Amino acid sequence: MIVVNARFLTQQTTGVQRYAAEIARRLKELVPDTVFVSPHDTFHNELADELNAERIGRFTGHLWEQFSLPRFLRRQRVRPLLANLANTAPLYYRPKIVTIHDVAFMENPEWFSRRFARFYRYVIPRIAKSADKVVTVSEFSKREIIRLLHVPHEKIIVINDAVCDCFLQPDSSSRHNEYGDYILTVSSLNPRKNFKRMLQAFEELNRHDIKLVIVGSENSHLASGEIITLLQSRDRVIFTGFIPNKELAALYSGAKVFLYLSLYEGFGIPPLEAMACGCPCLVSNTSSLSEVCGDAALYCDPYDVTDIAAKMKSLLDDEDLRSQLIARGSARVQEFSWDKSAQALLDVIKSV
Repeated sequence: MIVVNARFLTQQTTGVQRYAAEIARRLKELVPDTVFVSPHDTFHNELADELNAERIGRFTGHLWEQFSLPRFLRRQRVRPLLANLANTAPLYYRPKIVTIHDVAFMENPEWFSRRFARFYRYVIPRIAKSADKVVTVSEFSKREIIRLLHVPHEKIIVINDAVCDCFLQPDSSSRHNEYGDYILTVSSLNPRKNFKRMLQAFEELNRHDIKLVIVGSENSHLASGEIITLLQSRDRVIFTGFIPNKELAALYSGAKVFLYLSLYEGFGIPPLEAMACGCPCLVSNTSSLSEVCGDAALYCDPYDVTDIAAKMKSLLDDEDLRSQLIARGSARVQEFSWDKSAQALLDVIKSV
């Protein structure tokens, strides 16, 4: 019996939750009797119904994960394997597999709230130690988990993210452009996403014919007050908040350039989504992004505002460079597949 910790059905969608949702869908197809278990406070209810998720327990959040979920598992006739797809897991339950997307909370705890960083720095190393296998999303994250959590390399399996079908085959009828010419970025508002330097570079670019459109979670508890103030103070910067995938695909397709200037990423799905929609990408030369994007993106130093601005100008003005990156991006996206990733996870499950 395979049980999946579906607490991700109660969480706002970021790359972690998208990974969990896409893998869960395909795992359900590969093994139809997989059991998905979640708290009662789900709000991704359409996906919960698709997975036939069983809602259990009185608690929510971490309490549900540490108490209600293990209690449910121990009551089964045969103790099942628990697959955890979104970083956290019950501390004192085995057998289990845990997916740890990155360890930024260890390397840069100042990017997070004190409470969040303290909790993760306590619980994630212990979860990793007690797991039968640790899955992560890139070779970069694997090296970081070995370095910072001291997990043996043979215990860690890399299973990549990929791109949702809606970006691989965007609906052309949904393409509309209310912004004119624009540069696009997609991420939650937290310090590691490097918004301050991005805004400074956009200002240095000094192109009044170009807007900067930012898609992301407006109410992130990690958002900096300074960043929000900077966003509000620039009239050519448009903050959309969260938008559905169909509209996001249209924004990718219409953008002149896609920016992803993160200081630290375990993987980074948005550049691949942009490539799938035919948008040339400028990304940081840090962490996992060169591993993900290969030769299909232009790279910059995310700490150097002048370099960011210069590379933005190159992508806006050099049509040959744009064409090359668009063609390479289309090929690069094909190297990643949710179907292959789900099958790889199933292979890990079988091995445990």
